[in-house]
This record gives sequence, C-alpha cells and structure tokens, in this order.
Amino acid sequence: MSLEFNKAAAAVLTAGITFMVAGLVGDFLVSPPRLHQAAIATGAPPPAQAPATPATPALEPIGPLLAAANVDNGRSLSQRLCASCHNFAQGGPNGVGPNLYDIVGSPHARVAGFNYSAANRALADKPWDYEALNAFLARPATAMPGTRMAFAGINSAQQRADVIAFLRSLSPNPKPLP
Repeated sequence: MSLEFNKAAAAVLTAGITFMVAGLVGDFLVSPPRLHQAAIATGAPPPAQAPATPATPALEPIGPLLAAANVDNGRSLSQRLCASCHNFAQGGPNGVGPNLYDIVGSPHARVAGFNYSAANRALADKPWDYEALNAFLARPATAMPGTRMAFAGINSAQQRADVIAFLRSLSPNPKPLP
C-alpha cells in the first residue's frame, strides 16, 4: 500500500516540477525581462494623460442619398434585418418591436400600449424625421442611449437611405423628401 502511495506522490511531484520548468522556459523564450530603466534617456517623462475616447465619426446627411434611394432594396433589407421584430403592415400587430407603418414623420413612442424603453418615451415629443431615422439605423445605442433595441446598426449610408425610403413608402401620405 505505501509503495502505491509513494508512486502516486512521485507522479504528482514530477508533473508539478515539469509544468514549473516548462513555464519558466516558456517565459524565458517568449517574453524577455523588462528593463529597470530606459535604454535611451529622452528627458523628463511626459505627464500622464487620460486616454482619449475615440470620437464617433459624424454621419453624413441622409437627404442627398434619399433622392437616389431604392425602395425595393430597402424592402428586402428591412425584411432581412427588421422583420423578425417589426411589422410593416397597416394596422398590423406589434412584435418584439412596434409596428413601423407610417413611421416617417410620426413621433417617437407613438404606438399606444406598446412598452417602449424610457429612452424612447423621453423623445415622444420629437418626430422620426429623416436624420433621426438615419442616426438610429446607423447605431441605435448611440442615437438613443438606453434603448432596448438590440440591433448593431447599418453601416452603409446608402443602405440606410434605402431602408428609410422603404419606410417612407409605408404611408398613405409620404412625407416630402428633404
């Protein structure tokens, strides 16, 4: 019995030592030791600065792109990207997201009884104009911090214009283009 215990203890110790040596050799081969002082003196170190936050690039205005926007492309993009949560039919039911029929020019949080996020309800007095739709479709979380919409956005300005043109077409009286 004691011989078996000794074999097991030796195996554990041998494995531990092997892993320790492998770690030391790996550290030596992969990451050289850090210098204690700079190899080249360049004067006083610069004062520490807070890391700069990357600036969010400004969105190009969507108005000029709407003139050449393709409603059919917008329809297919909307069906692919939005239809799992939104309905586009007049009088259609809400899904996870509200019905988007006649959304262009309508106020935020317009569908009665829909459980909008507080961020969307706070904008209830503002209309979904072309630029608001552009910003929201580009990056919903940036355009409306606190939104519950889990959609990354549409990077292409032309694709956003196509989707907005499609949404504009979902109205008995489409809003004039800017």
